[in-house]
Amino acid sequence: MVRANRELASIFGVDYIIKPDIIIARVPVSDDEINAEETLLDPAQAIVKYSPLRKKEGSKPILHASISCKWTMRSDRSQNIRTEAMNLIRNRKGHTPHIVAVTAEPLPTRIASLALGTGDLDCVYHIALHELEIVVMSNKDQHEMLRSLIDGKRLRDIIDLPFDLAI
Repeated sequence: MVRANRELASIFGVDYIIKPDIIIARVPVSDDEINAEETLLDPAQAIVKYSPLRKKEGSKPILHASISCKWTMRSDRSQNIRTEAMNLIRNRKGHTPHIVAVTAEPLPTRIASLALGTGDLDCVYHIALHELEIVVMSNKDQHEMLRSLIDGKRLRDIIDLPFDLAI
């Protein structure tokens, strides 16, 4: 599609497209679902016609979250995640979806290359954060960085991810 459409090509480029590993989409809601408890929307009235949440013919799923997964962090990998995030932010048509990364990187200073920054990512999630906390206790610099990331709400355990996405 990108190669065939000039507008898409100018936005995304044609050589190398960075895409998320996991996406979570929300399906639009039918009027029956909206009105299940009480009548909130009357289909005969011309209100709430343009909300993507309201299901109509041709409705498409709504992007809720974009999740990038990287076993380890090298500078090029973190830059790919940032580029992917910036593309989502720049080309969105409404609210920004949750944009997160998941990693198993064993060095907090490398995790910081992605977790700290301009806010293009909501948060970084570690697949074994509690174990990482135990392992880095003996290294002052790594331990301080890890505490800084956790206390600054930039790094969380993977078990937090489903709860954070529910918000």
